[in-house]
Amino acid sequence: MDDCIFCKIVSGAIPAAIIYENDYVVAIDDIHPAAKVHALIITKTHYCNILELDPGDAGALRGIHQAVREITRIKGVSESGFRVISNCGGDGGQSVPHLHYHVLGGQKLGDKIL
Repeated sequence: MDDCIFCKIVSGAIPAAIIYENDYVVAIDDIHPAAKVHALIITKTHYCNILELDPGDAGALRGIHQAVREITRIKGVSESGFRVISNCGGDGGQSVPHLHYHVLGGQKLGDKIL
């Protein structure tokens, strides 16, 4: 997608400090963090949201889960706890129509909805 900010980050058209990458995703720190640790896992393939994934995308799902494991290890929250969120659609709080996951941690997370 030519006008998608996350596609531009994935392609390198917009520079970003990559904290983790595998065949399916790149991960960066969120520029507007909602917690002490707030990373974004962005799929390299443009899916608008989680509803566009299908059984043929099992590799992407494995890549996302691998990224969660590695990011939480890198950021030091794998033992203390963290939250993983993927917003879907406007009412779900999705502000960028490209599948991505928020990894939040580094502090006690309450019932606040991201």
